[in-house]
Amino acid sequence: MRTLALCLALSLPTAARPCDVALVLAIDVSGSIDAGEYRTQANGTANALLDPAVTDVLLEGQVAVTVLHWSGQGQQAVVLPWVQMRAPADIVHAANLIRSAPRAFSGSDTAVGEAIDAALSLFANAPRCARNIIDISGDGPENSGNTVRAARSRASAAGVAINAIAIEDLGQSTAITRFYENWVITRGGFVITSRGVSAYPQAIRAKLLRELEKPAS
Repeated sequence: MRTLALCLALSLPTAARPCDVALVLAIDVSGSIDAGEYRTQANGTANALLDPAVTDVLLEGQVAVTVLHWSGQGQQAVVLPWVQMRAPADIVHAANLIRSAPRAFSGSDTAVGEAIDAALSLFANAPRCARNIIDISGDGPENSGNTVRAARSRASAAGVAINAIAIEDLGQSTAITRFYENWVITRGGFVITSRGVSAYPQAIRAKLLRELEKPAS
């Protein structure tokens, strides 16, 4: 009887674990990002998802991910629809699409507020998860639209957290980091500084591990 009960238990479908985080990865493809820098961001993001430590966190939390390219006003495009990371194959699929996706826009302004609003709208079709996070990267302050402060307020009111990667020049300047700290991230959010685009792969890995951690109870 015990053997029969075990066989029956193994034959039943396993209930899906709850989703910890729905995550929008919003990648800057404005005019200040050249072709090589775009490729570094795309490959860096894909490689970060495939990193063993990140993969473990994605699967443990059944995390859902979508990717948005953003630039100037009216220039926001989803290049990876929502994928929930239930199995390693889901992560490989997402990474391959991110790596191979053509750049959605080029040669335009930097409308950070519109990027946040576009990312926020994506949660309407997201899997139901315990936390919703916008992960935005950029190498310049808003110079088009002038809506970032209002967009951040809308995200905060909706219970959506915003974290950021600030892509700085190779010198000592922290102007982009300060812009994201002062105007973009929500209360409790954080900014990771990438010193040049070449440091982006390490920055996105560190950022994913930090923001996907379960909050201390």
